[in-house]
Amino acid sequence: MWQQGHVIVRHGIRSLEGGDSPMARVAFLGLGRMGLGMAHRLLAAQHELHVFNRTGARAAELVAGGARGYETPRAACECVDAIFSMVANDEASRAVWCGPDGALAASPAHGALAIECSTLSHDWVLALACEAGARDLRYLDAPVTGLPEGAAAGELTLLLGGDPEHLEAARPLLGVIATRIIHFGPTGSGTVYKLLVNLLGAVQIASAAETMALAEAAGLDPGTVAAALSSGQAASPQVVRNTRRIAQAHHDQDVVFTPQLRLKDVEYAMRLSRELAIGAPFGALAARMFRQLCELGHSQCNESKIIEVARLQRTDEAPSIGAPTWPDVE
Repeated sequence: MWQQGHVIVRHGIRSLEGGDSPMARVAFLGLGRMGLGMAHRLLAAQHELHVFNRTGARAAELVAGGARGYETPRAACECVDAIFSMVANDEASRAVWCGPDGALAASPAHGALAIECSTLSHDWVLALACEAGARDLRYLDAPVTGLPEGAAAGELTLLLGGDPEHLEAARPLLGVIATRIIHFGPTGSGTVYKLLVNLLGAVQIASAAETMALAEAAGLDPGTVAAALSSGQAASPQVVRNTRRIAQAHHDQDVVFTPQLRLKDVEYAMRLSRELAIGAPFGALAARMFRQLCELGHSQCNESKIIEVARLQRTDEAPSIGAPTWPDVE
């Protein structure tokens, strides 16, 4: 249990002592695979929920459950205590925050929270934080890690960057959608970590697909290989999930994360690596494979489909990264 003043949090669900009214007026912008589950959690916690989605039909179930649907982000954010955004990329983030119909043009409550949960580029997150701060919004970059079922269950992990005081003010809301909150430091630091871990994930998935393609070419049974990997030293959630999908050719059902989104995250991470003047050659190789997968027309399936790219590789296509030099031995 977490307690501050008259707000009590138990197991991520809050209620006001001695009252039946909603605890906060919250706007939620973006109802994709992850955002929809997160918004449902906030509604179930008895907050007054205002929702906007570019495709309005996505909000129908929430509106039927008591949320209020709006035609613009600005309208959704009028007089709210907190604004959540969960969209696909920088372009979509600019669309919901900026312009005459954007969230930043609204008049929320004084000192309202602006919580950006999307995975965005580091430079845009910093620019957005400045724009939000200029309008007296308390900004947090809070990208999430987890799957859609975790979002629906309120079991996400939030990767936070921002002022510690803003984080403490937001905890009663964040606890509804997450069971773990990791504060990495100032604004932008949560995004830095999210881009790095998603870059690592891309490398793992590409390498796992390479392993499966080689095993297949050698005549090994894919199911046996996937099972062995799941209990070995190379196992990670990414490796286990994607090698199982590869073994089952289960690429087009129950899509949880697409090659298009993975490539976007890798490209943002590679941009960050250039800003930091640190090369990321493995990330560059993974980016090339995911880009090729999208060019083959597989941008909207599960990212395990990258096995198709691995199968197309030839030994003469392997990039040269410098031959090792060995000392002379007499």
